Amino acid sequence: MATSQLTASPVTASARNLASLQGLKLSTIKFSSIGTLKPGALTSRSFKGLVVKAATVVAPKYTSVKPLGDRVLVKIKETEEKTEGGILLPTTAQSKPQGGEVVAVGEGKTIGNTKLESSVKVIYSKYAGMEVEFNGAKHLLLKEDDIVGLLETDDIKDLKPLNDRVLIKVSEAEEKTTGGLLLAEASKEKPSIGTVIAVGPGTLDEEGNLKPLSVSPGNTVLYSKYAGNDFKGNDGSNYIALRASDVMAVLS
Repeated sequence: MATSQLTASPVTASARNLASLQGLKLSTIKFSSIGTLKPGALTSRSFKGLVVKAATVVAPKYTSVKPLGDRVLVKIKETEEKTEGGILLPTTAQSKPQGGEVVAVGEGKTIGNTKLESSVKVIYSKYAGMEVEFNGAKHLLLKEDDIVGLLETDDIKDLKPLNDRVLIKVSEAEEKTTGGLLLAEASKEKPSIGTVIAVGPGTLDEEGNLKPLSVSPGNTVLYSKYAGNDFKGNDGSNYIALRASDVMAVLS
């Protein structure tokens, strides 16, 4: 009997997701947060606070995956299992990778002036694409537009945004109230102001002409609070990559 691998994300969801698993006959189910369960051991309570995502496994008899249209096949970067100090991280504390290496590209559109090629390292949107296990490794099949930018180093500050993406270094959260009281970490409001570090080349208009973005590196901007993808730089600074349309104003 084939083994079905199900992975669980720590994102909260309703137990109604259990209904989508009715009728499945599974030999083994593995959850990153609660270990391995045998058939018959699952109840609706087991799924409380879990989102279940099944990865598509490509059988060994298939030797290649060729994306179609504007799809891109990316080999996912392995999750960091240790901190910089060498401490092993529990599975639930390991952050979901948002980067990888391009393995194959479809015949689709060019991203701005950049044509994706194999072996290029990219950063993509957090919840984009479909996960595929192929040749013993995890891959992601996603659209070109889900790729945020190119990253040749291991530091997000070196990201080269694509299309209408903007990389912003987030301003530090206020440590105190206006009355001088220190704020607890949980009480600090998420900043929505930052400094533009890099911008994409822009988007193409209906006539195929490149339309540059209205913000430039060095601008201090106000952006939508819940937009984009958050990253942590090697220096501990917070960064966010989002679309130019999520930038609401330039501050001066």
